[in-house]
Amino acid sequence: MNANADLKKLLLWQMEAGADEAILDHPVNHYHAQAGQRQSQAKQPQLPKNPTKSRDMARGMDEGAPAPAPRPSPSSNATPPPGLHTTDEALHDARSLAHAAESMDDLAERLRTYEGCSLKKTATNMVFGDGNIEAPIMFVGEAPGADEDRLGRPFVGVSGQLLDRMMAAIGLDRDSAYISNILPWRPPGNRNPTPAEISLCLPFIERQIELVAPHILVLVGGTAAKTLLGRKEGIMKLRGQWFDYASPGLSCPVKARAIFHPAYLLRSPAQKQKAWQDLLEIKIKMSGDL
Repeated sequence: MNANADLKKLLLWQMEAGADEAILDHPVNHYHAQAGQRQSQAKQPQLPKNPTKSRDMARGMDEGAPAPAPRPSPSSNATPPPGLHTTDEALHDARSLAHAAESMDDLAERLRTYEGCSLKKTATNMVFGDGNIEAPIMFVGEAPGADEDRLGRPFVGVSGQLLDRMMAAIGLDRDSAYISNILPWRPPGNRNPTPAEISLCLPFIERQIELVAPHILVLVGGTAAKTLLGRKEGIMKLRGQWFDYASPGLSCPVKARAIFHPAYLLRSPAQKQKAWQDLLEIKIKMSGDL
C-alpha cells in the first residue's frame, strides 16, 4: 500500500510539473544516459583548477607556442542569426499578417506561417477555431489544453464538454456558434501564458473576431476577459455585466459578456449558479429582449 501511495504521489508531482502525456513511443532511461555521459566525461583530461598553475604548466611545456587568439567580445551591434526576432519585430509581424487577412482561411494560413511566438515550437497542433463563422455569437477562451493540442480543435476536453452542455442549455451548439482561444498554441504543461505570449497572439484573435463579426462575444475565463476588454479586474468583478467590445475592423461595437471558465466550474461547482445567471442573460440578449 505504501509503495502504491508513493507511486501515486510521484505521478501527481509529474503532472503538476507538466509531464502529463507521453511524447515518445518507447520510454527513455535517462539515468542510463546520464551514467554513460559521466563515464565519457571521466575519460577526458581534467584541467587544473588553479588558473595560475595552468598558465605556468603551459609555459613550461612549450615556451615557443603562440598564445591563443583572444575570443571576440560580444558586440551589441552584432547581427542576430536569421529567423531571430525581437519581441517588437515579432509583434509587428503579427499585426501585419493579421490585419492583411481577408478571410478566415487566409488568416489561418497566415497564422501557420507566423514564427514569432515560441509556443508554436512546443505545441503539437495549431488550434485555430471551431464552429460556424457566420454565427451571431462567438466564444473566446484562453488557450488550448492537452486534448485540444492533440486534436487541433478548441474546447474538446473535459472542460470543453461542460462548455458544450452550457451552450446547449441556452439553445446553442457548434453549428450555431463559433469558438476560439486567445492563444492558438498550448503553453507547455498547461501553464498560464505570459503577457508577451498573449500580446504576440492578440492581433490574430482580434482579426478573427472582426471576420466573424458576432452580435455577442462571450469571454470564457478571466484571461480572455481582461485581455480583450483591456481591464485589470478579475473574473469575479467582470462577470455579471455587459461591455462594449470594439476594434477598427468592426463596423460597430459588439456586446461582450465574461463568464466563468468551465475548468474553474469543475473545480468550484458552487459557482455554477452564477454561471447559469450569466447564461440566462446571454439567452435574453440573443432574443433581443435586453
